[in-house]
Amino acid sequence: QVQLVESGGGLVQPGGSLRLSCAASGIIFSIYNMGWYRQAPGKQREFVARITNGGSTDSANSVKGRFTISRDNAKNTVYLQMNSLKPEDTAVYYCHAITGPYNYWGQGTQVTVSS
Repeated sequence: QVQLVESGGGLVQPGGSLRLSCAASGIIFSIYNMGWYRQAPGKQREFVARITNGGSTDSANSVKGRFTISRDNAKNTVYLQMNSLKPEDTAVYYCHAITGPYNYWGQGTQVTVSS
């Protein structure tokens, strides 16, 4: 059974940092391209960042220079380091795994940026 379990969300003040983790099981993690998406209340889910199975990364313009995606294949885990957080970063953050026709989502973790 495939599981993607996110952790690390919470309440943080503007300008603060959080690191999200997504632990995968039930898949050959190293062959999957991994990504982070987010969904704010009343909005559609949007792309945040991705990392390929080869380690190449890409991110949305809104988070460039502030968020960094990385992966540890030995731990079957992908991370999202979020710095200089803004209130508009408030959302549920979802982990995504994809390779070929196979793709999976995590349950999400809430990130709230507020003073």
